[in-house]
Amino acid sequence: MAQFELTMPKMGESVAEATIIKWTKNEGDSIKIDETVLEIATDKVDSEIPSPFEGKLIKKLFNENDVVQVGAVIAIISSDANASVDETPKTVAPAQTTTTTSATSVAVTQTENVDFSGSDKFYSPLVKSIAKEEGISLAELDSIKGSGQEGRVTKSDILAYLPNRNKQTASTQQASTKTEEKSAPAANKSTLGVPDNTVLVQRPAVSVGAGDEIIEMDRMRKIIADNMVMSKHVSPHVTSFVEADVTNLVQWREKIKKDFEKREGEKITFTPLFIECVAKAIKDFPMINVSVDQTGTKIIKRKNINVGMAAALPSGNLIVPVIKNADQKNLVGITKDVNDLANRARANKLTPDEIQGGTFTLTNVGGFGNVMGTPIILQPQVAILAVGTIKKKPAVIETPQGDVIAIRHFMFLSLSYDHRVVDGSLGGTFLRKVADYMENWDITRTS
Repeated sequence: MAQFELTMPKMGESVAEATIIKWTKNEGDSIKIDETVLEIATDKVDSEIPSPFEGKLIKKLFNENDVVQVGAVIAIISSDANASVDETPKTVAPAQTTTTTSATSVAVTQTENVDFSGSDKFYSPLVKSIAKEEGISLAELDSIKGSGQEGRVTKSDILAYLPNRNKQTASTQQASTKTEEKSAPAANKSTLGVPDNTVLVQRPAVSVGAGDEIIEMDRMRKIIADNMVMSKHVSPHVTSFVEADVTNLVQWREKIKKDFEKREGEKITFTPLFIECVAKAIKDFPMINVSVDQTGTKIIKRKNINVGMAAALPSGNLIVPVIKNADQKNLVGITKDVNDLANRARANKLTPDEIQGGTFTLTNVGGFGNVMGTPIILQPQVAILAVGTIKKKPAVIETPQGDVIAIRHFMFLSLSYDHRVVDGSLGGTFLRKVADYMENWDITRTS
């Protein structure tokens, strides 16, 4: 009888743990190679874990909603249909860890239900577990400055906070008491994921009428909502617009798309063309490819040009896979990356590494028939470009023989940027440069 250990796979350089959200197989079920055994979630993306073995699931070592470290054994699979293992309590999991900080020891186990509805911040089950073990109130947890993605509180943040907690207890509890006294109800106020100097925001009361349907947000929608509100509070948004004559680009794509697909085995959409133009413009204006550090006083100038592309999922949510080093790839390479990431995004097959590290984002509102949009910046980036639908319009064209009216293809571009570090001059000239690259597309190029 051969037994195999199914482990939590590595999901990215910055991902050390994941939460089990659903077991798709039960103990006793047969499993084929590459068949999904469970679904997991990180702060970045949801993933399916397939089995590298064929056999029978004889033991699940974790329950749904448990937090599991990367590399931990999560299940036992046997190639023998009659196999069994000695029963052990499911709460005893090989990978559950104990982290010690000074005199504080925090055991990571499955938590009881705790009401975190009083905050719009996202906390992982591990952070919630530590907070419960240490008796940290929701208001106190909200006050901890996070170093994770989008300012989220990580395990390291809360463990680093514990040794100095006694020094802050009196003032924190006093502030918490005042906050709770003013909250009516507490769920109507939130720090919205913004560091330190955030003011509490009062949400309006919402009545529910007869026949109204209440729909609980799914996990991804809650994260998106939190991130969007946080971004508007962190960055003063300004949006600039240009209208580009993209006739050359449209005609070139129409001319080469069949040969391109036959030669490369890939369909070429407008998105790779837009990304190439954006990457060129970023090289011309590198100060659009920056971030502001958490203190708000330092600018981080990015070496790599990593362009994220917003992709709509079947659920209606959005995800932003990233084309890494877009400026170093030719159009064929960008096209292959775009198609691969878009297809796997729709199939929920992206890895955490593929949706992080972006330095600039492109969103295509024209795909929904919209002529323009005012997108919200994806933190910690400082700019995002929206491209509208392409429409034919009559235009005045200058020729040696005089002005003539012709039918041309036009598209609006809108750039939202962080006015802390990108002023109107930089934002406007960068946007104009993107449009220039689109308008001056070489119609004679082969690829």
